[in-house]
This record gives sequence, C-alpha cells and structure tokens, in this order.
Amino acid sequence: MSTPLLQDEVETHAPPSIWETAKALAAEFRLTAVERDEAGGTPKAERDLIRNSGLLALSIPETEGGLGANWQDTMQVVREFARADSSIAHVFAFHHLMLATVQLFAHPDQWRPWFEHTARLNWFWGNALNPLDDRTISRQVGNWYEFSGKKSFCSGALDSEMLIVSAYTEDKHDLVVAALPTGRTGITVLQDWNNIGQRQTDSGSVNFEKVRVEMNDLLADPGPLSTPFSCLRPLLAQLILTNIYLGIAEGAFEDARHYTLNEARPWHRSGLAHQTDDPYILAHYGEFWASLQSARALTDLAAAKFDQAWNKGRQLTETERGEAAIDITSAKIIATRTGLDITSRMFEVAGSRATHAGLRLDRHWRNLRTHTLHDPVDYKIKELGEWALKQQYPTPTFYS
Repeated sequence: MSTPLLQDEVETHAPPSIWETAKALAAEFRLTAVERDEAGGTPKAERDLIRNSGLLALSIPETEGGLGANWQDTMQVVREFARADSSIAHVFAFHHLMLATVQLFAHPDQWRPWFEHTARLNWFWGNALNPLDDRTISRQVGNWYEFSGKKSFCSGALDSEMLIVSAYTEDKHDLVVAALPTGRTGITVLQDWNNIGQRQTDSGSVNFEKVRVEMNDLLADPGPLSTPFSCLRPLLAQLILTNIYLGIAEGAFEDARHYTLNEARPWHRSGLAHQTDDPYILAHYGEFWASLQSARALTDLAAAKFDQAWNKGRQLTETERGEAAIDITSAKIIATRTGLDITSRMFEVAGSRATHAGLRLDRHWRNLRTHTLHDPVDYKIKELGEWALKQQYPTPTFYS
C-alpha cells in the first residue's frame, strides 16, 4: 500500500542499503503484526530477522565493526519499525540504548570489546536497569560483587545475549550499573509480561539470585549520570520514545487512510456518494496531517540537536546538554499528544466497521497508551514550563 506518508526518499545520511533493509524488515513485520499482537509473547522470528540483517550493529562505530550510523539515522529506522510494529521498534531501539549506555558510563577499554562482539556475533542487548525498582541489592564480596533481587519492566531481556543491570547498595544510597551476559548463573528472565499494549516487548521481570559481578562488568568510569556527556543517556531514551510514539501515530494514520479509502461508507444523512467527500472526514484528516507534520519537524530537530551534543563527547557542557533536553522534551510532548489523538480519532474517519476485533486497529492506541505512561507527560510539560518561564534546564535524572 502506498501513501503520501511514506516518502520514496527519506532524508538520511545512512547508506541506501541500510534504509532498504529497514523498509524490507518493516514490511515483513507488518504482515503478522495483528496476529502477534493478539498472541503476545516473544517475537523470536522477528528478532532473528533483525539479527540476520546486521542492523544490531547500526549505531556501533565502524572502528568496532559496526555500520557507524548517527543517531538521526538510527531514529529513522526505529520510526520505520514503529509504523509497522511498535513492539519490535521498542526492543530494537532499547538494544541501541543499552549500547549507548555502556559507551556513556564505561571506559573505552570496556565497551570496545563488547561492541566488537555485538557486531560480529549479532548480540541482542536487553534492559534490566529500571532505577525506580530498588529490589535488587549489590553486596561487595572481596574483589567482586553479588547482585540479588528482582527487576520489573525489563524490556527485551528475553532472547537477549547481554543485559544492562542496576542494583542499589545495601544502604539504598548508590546505584550500581553493570553489563552482564543474560545466561550468567543466577539470572532468570521471567515470561510474565501481559499488558494491554506493547505486548511483544518482553517487558516482564528478571530475577537475580547471588549473581557474581566482576569489577570489569561494572560501568563505573565515568559511571551513571556523572558528567554532562554521561547525562545524555536519559535524553537518548526520551528521543527513542518520541520516535516510537510518532511511528505509532504514522502507522495509525496509514491504517485509517486505507480503511477510509477502501472500506468506509458515507453517513446516510450526508447526501454524499463517497465517504472521501465528507467535509467532516476531510477536516479530521487535515488536522491529523498538520499535527503529524509538526511532530515530525520537532522530532527531527531534536534528533539533530542530540547528534550535535553526542559529537561533543566529553567536552559537552551542561548548557549544551540542557539545550538538547529542551528540544527533546518539546518533541516528546507533541508526539505524545498527536499520537493519542490520532489513535483515538482514527475511528471517526473509519466508521463502526473498523472496530471489528479481528482488525485490532485499537492496538495503535493500546500500544501508545501503555508506552506513554512510561513517565507522565505532565512532568515533561512542567520541565518545559520551568525553562520557558525561568530559563531553568531540566535536572538530569534517568527520566529527564
């Protein structure tokens, strides 16, 4: 299906082969998205398609065997996947977030071998960081550490080769972050994710039972959120969420447009032969398009600003980091509101037949509603208000 939403040529600096691969994968994901949304569970076949595509090395520098894409291009691939299946986009994007985490929190002597192995062996990285869940405790035992406890919302942990894990010291004062093989003794990934949306992100729980953590596993140089550059980690997380939200909105728009053009019938009181001539339907689409264009412009601007900050490396200043945060926050607010509006109002342009359970068009809203609760948009608006009124940049946390 061709629509004016998907351009033939996307503005990207990535080699054409990368973009062609991403589009081909998205087309494959789209074929089974409805059935897999109903089934839930792990998208093993789809994850293996990504493994075999080489795109797990997308953001890895060429010097470590990767494809060397910048974050703008990586976000374009994330958004393309999200149009077809936001669960796949989620685990793919979080894989690259985990790679960025080790690069931001650890010394190059640590992360370079991990990157080389990831690029060569197609490792998938999963998330067991969740700093709001303080049930996992770190205890020092001689010259190593022991992690014990449980983590929730561990997206992509199942069917991964590596995990980013966090634990609190026994006094709950300090957060300790480590990169661990998922198969290490004592780690058990639970299949307990059964939410209304994002049903194939495997965002369930992970148990840690006396897991041995070596000193070289710890991401302690410079460590989490210790410098302006390391504080880019939460901004990348926010940028990823923004692109997933926008991709969901674009996918919902595509499905609504297809249904309006091919299935919807005019309201009997309209006096029109075709639904596509109804002025109310046209007004909805005009509003959808204007909102999407605004969200795209802000999201692409935010990605460009993030790349500028990323390229500064350890020379990045707090002010430069703050400027990137403002643009990303603005984009996330607009993508959230635009997405929730379109995924709900799409039924007003499609009609009652579009609510047939077999179509599962409600998955767009369910996915977005589940994901946008990751951290409340009200607090993002508050942060932006503090900047607009008092010129105060957001204080870096794992969510800002």
